[in-house]
Amino acid sequence: MSGRNRSCASASQVCCASSFARQPPRVLIVDVSLPWWSETYSVLCEALENFLSLASSLEGPSRVPLLSLYAVNVQQECLLPFVQVKGNLMRLHSCVEELRSLPVEGCTRPRVELLKQAVLDSLHQYKHYIRHVAPGNNLSSGSVEVTVLSSQPGRAVLRQLEQGLKDSDLVSLRRLVVVHITVERNFPETEPALSPEQCFAEGLDQPEEDMMLGAEIDLQQVENSVVAMENVLKAWLHDQAGEKEHLQLFLPAPGQTPVCIKCDLQERLVSPALLPGTPDLGAKTESVRDFQPHSKSVSNQSSVPQRLQVIKALQAEGLCQSVLYGLPLLIRPTTCWQIDWDEMESNQQTFHALCHTIRTRDWFLLVRSEPQFGSGCSVASYYILQASGSLSLLLKPVLTRELMLPCNLPVSNEDPPLNALTVVEVSYALSLSVSLSHTHTHTHTLTQIFTQ
Repeated sequence: MSGRNRSCASASQVCCASSFARQPPRVLIVDVSLPWWSETYSVLCEALENFLSLASSLEGPSRVPLLSLYAVNVQQECLLPFVQVKGNLMRLHSCVEELRSLPVEGCTRPRVELLKQAVLDSLHQYKHYIRHVAPGNNLSSGSVEVTVLSSQPGRAVLRQLEQGLKDSDLVSLRRLVVVHITVERNFPETEPALSPEQCFAEGLDQPEEDMMLGAEIDLQQVENSVVAMENVLKAWLHDQAGEKEHLQLFLPAPGQTPVCIKCDLQERLVSPALLPGTPDLGAKTESVRDFQPHSKSVSNQSSVPQRLQVIKALQAEGLCQSVLYGLPLLIRPTTCWQIDWDEMESNQQTFHALCHTIRTRDWFLLVRSEPQFGSGCSVASYYILQASGSLSLLLKPVLTRELMLPCNLPVSNEDPPLNALTVVEVSYALSLSVSLSHTHTHTHTLTQIFTQ
């Protein structure tokens, strides 16, 4: 057996050892203005409860190191000063209960200036936390990300925040995201309330040259559903490092320099091995150790992108799923801010062409990891790349021949006996009817699961 084929690392080991080292503290500002709050509070609180149950229970590096939460109506209120998320479920749960208990009846005039004050207060609170509460705490990110949840027209809210914050000290603000929760506009007319049309028009009246912030800004629109709101929050669990591309994909070019595509890695799933109480049903392919450096030398190499070499194109129908293992990762064109715009555009076009080619030809690409220079290791791992409908590739580790065990299972071309077939079909029909009836009567949130 050659040294090149002796080992196959798990999919998570492709990520840098310093993954999740630059996760920013989070500030969540919730606009609880009436009457919109009455339409969104139950959905938002359930989504927030589910997310915090997951984030606070994950083992391994903290993906949301600190969280602060504000509620804004006729005044701003800090329901949760900066606290550590990991292992702090009871404190987070009580904050959600306090948010859920806020009034849901009546009608008030939205005051966008209070959202601005909440942003500034959160930045001041973070400076105070670093200076007094946790002095010497080596937080890798010196700035926070602020997310504003509101049912007011998001474009108008964002522009008014830009206008109100343009002369403020925003050194501690890394990113500002306004999330517009869409709800049906069938509320009764009330004189003190500011209509959505008026609010939107006020936002559009601001001159474009005044719309400037030193931080990155973003506007998102989501429907008023638990799943949609959870997806907004679970985006916080992604690795936020962006100083360097995660890997370089080399395409063979006979007689020429190989084509290099710079890519980023993104998780598609949270490894079940990171959840407490995961049953041991056999050998695991992911563990907490996959996210931690094994030695100082490995840590020093964490900034070096992983190199993957395409060695063969395979027909998709000829690949057996039994040779794949571990959790999948998504590969997409890099968004590293250190790459200039021309190179980034060219890189994305080449990546798009690669996705289009292997998807239209129904190919899988077999790729091999190249050992990092100076690592003293000649062992390579192998992976399969599969194109998707979006601008991304699916990466899954694949076993080599030396690690495969013999599997001589009988193949039957005969139909099973009629009596056995009848028993199974009746059981299947019964289980299907039971599962459909239970779908609407039995729902267990993550909070219930983790607090039992």
